[in-house]
Amino acid sequence: MADMSPLFRRKSPSPQDRIVTLVRKPGCHLCDDAQRVVEKVCDELGVSWEPRDITEDQQLHDRYWEQIPVVLIDGEQHTFWRVNEERLRKALASG
Repeated sequence: MADMSPLFRRKSPSPQDRIVTLVRKPGCHLCDDAQRVVEKVCDELGVSWEPRDITEDQQLHDRYWEQIPVVLIDGEQHTFWRVNEERLRKALASG
């Protein structure tokens, strides 16, 4: 099995191929805390990230209103309320 063709091995995306989305709202202190962690980790790993405001997107509002801030990695929910720096770093590095 160790000699399996590279064609059949699953490739993990590199951190630079990932995208982190921070779903937040203005005036939210937890959102500000989360943004500091997201910025730090993404800057260190070279990962792109984007803030999304739930007050400007009804679909995000309906889905995440009670959980903000919410961190998505490649569109999948990673965490909400409090962002753990090490857990985020590990998730981005592992693919």
